[in-house]
Amino acid sequence: MFHFYQISLCLPVRFCFPAKIIGKENIPKGGCIISSNHTSNLDAILLAMHTWEKKYYLAKKELFSNKLSSSFYKSIGCIKIDRQKSDVNAIKNSLKVLKDNKKLVIFPEGTRNNNENMELGEVKHGVAMFATKARVPIVPMFVQKKPRLFRRTKIFIGKPFELEEFYGKKLSSEELDNASNIVAEKMNELREYALKSLTKKK
Repeated sequence: MFHFYQISLCLPVRFCFPAKIIGKENIPKGGCIISSNHTSNLDAILLAMHTWEKKYYLAKKELFSNKLSSSFYKSIGCIKIDRQKSDVNAIKNSLKVLKDNKKLVIFPEGTRNNNENMELGEVKHGVAMFATKARVPIVPMFVQKKPRLFRRTKIFIGKPFELEEFYGKKLSSEELDNASNIVAEKMNELREYALKSLTKKK
């Protein structure tokens, strides 16, 4: 069903919301976490429509409010999560995705953030927790700005990195903070690179 939607919607989405993905070759084969800033609900759709391999996304439960939207979001790989509590089912489903050698996309700020300077908000523990439990690489991603109709959006993909120093440990809150700070640093490095690249071309 995913590739049916992908083929059916690919041309309309690409026409209405054109995007250029820079660094696509940095996405490794096999399981990994793609950790991205979050500008709109279109972030996941653009990534799904501009890359062929199916990816899985942690998505707020509100997107699954009716049967039609629930069917669509599930088909493109969205995993429902209740952000108001520790959602055990979402955690189990996400770890299963990674253990099955597939790709999980997480927006670690936990909500949409479209401030003028595209500054990264607080990076929560989810990326670090999943990456250390599943022992998979993390790939930073940066969406240039909120997608708008007929305006090309640039999406930057950074080089993968791992949190190997945290593998095999039962992480304390302080250690999760430290691991999440590394994730934030890598994402901010990519943001700086993206902003410099855009400035040079003006």
